[in-house]
Formats: sequence, C-alpha cells, structure tokens
Amino acid sequence: MATAIRRNSRVSDGERQARQQLAACYRVFAMLGWDEMIYNHITLRLDDEPDAFLINPYGLHFSEVTASNLVKIDIDGNKLDDNPHPVNLAGFTQHSVFHRHLPDAHCIMHTHTTAGMAVSAVEGGLRPTNFYACNFAGQIAYHDFEGITVRAEEGERLVAHLGDKRVMFLRNHGIVVMGKTLPEAFLKHWALQRACEIQLATASMGTPIEVPADVVAVHQRDLSKVQIPGGPGVPDFAAMVRLVDRIDRSWRD
Repeated sequence: MATAIRRNSRVSDGERQARQQLAACYRVFAMLGWDEMIYNHITLRLDDEPDAFLINPYGLHFSEVTASNLVKIDIDGNKLDDNPHPVNLAGFTQHSVFHRHLPDAHCIMHTHTTAGMAVSAVEGGLRPTNFYACNFAGQIAYHDFEGITVRAEEGERLVAHLGDKRVMFLRNHGIVVMGKTLPEAFLKHWALQRACEIQLATASMGTPIEVPADVVAVHQRDLSKVQIPGGPGVPDFAAMVRLVDRIDRSWRD
C-alpha cells in the first residue's frame, strides 16, 4: 500500500507526510486507550489543499488505520480519492464546520474517553484543582448537548460557542481539541485527558482545593519555559510514535 501511494502522482509529498502523521496519531490514541470501538475522529487539513482534510475510514478501529486507508474529503463532504470506506457523518458534520470557519484549526480531535465524558457531564466542567487543569483555566468553551451531531444547522452554534477558544467540552458528550499542528493538538489532548482523570480521582477523595486565579496566571505564563525546541507537542508526539513503532509499524503503509 505504501508503494502504491508513492507511485501515485496525485499524492503530493505534503499529503503523503500528512497521511503518515495522522495514521501514527490514530495508533498512538489506540495505544493510550483513547479509542472508542470504530467511533470518534481525528482530522488533519492538508497544507497544499486548504479545503481538503483527511479523516479515518468509518468501520475501522483506530489500530487499523494506515496512511493509505485514510479518507480524503473536502469541506462539503465530497470524497477526493477512490477510497472504498465511508465517512462517519457525525465526524464530518462536526469537523467540517470547524475546518471551514477556523483557518488555524489545522488538526481537530474528538474523543469519548471515560474521563473526558465524565467531566463534560458535571456542573462546572473542568476546575483548576490540579497541575494540568490549570493549563486550561479560562481557555475552555462549552456546548450543550443536542443529540448526535449529524445536523448541519448545529454547526453555527458550535462555532459561536467555541468563540476564540480552541478546546471545547461538548456537555454530556466528550471533548474537542484543536491545534495549528497535529503535535500541538496531541499535547493539548494529552494534558486535558490527564486533567480530567485527576479531577475524577480527586472528587472521590473529598472536597478539591482550587488553585487561586493569580497562581493559575503565573502557571500559564511559565509553561513555555519548559518546552524544548521543535514546536509545541513535537517532541512529545515523536516519543509516542517511537513507542507505537515498537508494537506495530504497519501504520506507515
């Protein structure tokens, strides 16, 4: 399959690299237990085709996604390749509206992790009660549950509720994380997932202690001081891909 992609003149070098990066991300999510049978979705917009993005083939588990079986579609839902797999309507409806209206939403991740869904379903959502939660204080949008996201008209409300944020809790549903790059979105998702897990653990022990707003501000100001070169999330994502490669390298095909 990889050879077929390399020999196909219609696939640019940029698309080939995007396919491999996104396929690797699906395998990382599967390894971390962030999959949901055949559901949920991660999309990646193509640099050289801003109206086109890649999405997982509906019906396959995250651990089965490869560079070549990712589906290429435009923001109107038209397939741009001869991929035989269908696309999840809920995934297209949600992701296409963000890709259409948000130029900086290069990568979008939506999951139904237990911790993410649990925090999305409690009054107050994520609270600044742990290290990772402080990363997101004041940076999370919320959208009320309207049922499965398959109606295009909900898109206007999704964009309106998101505003200038790039992390959203879909109440009673799950989380949406966006990034200017896939590694940036990955690191946001990882930190948000940890924040939710710790909030759940803390809630079982008693009354959580919230971090004061002035301390949160200092924490957020200083986060960049612990980043290493390469860009937000780049070394983190690369480390996880190395772990995936020790298990199975077929995502590259």
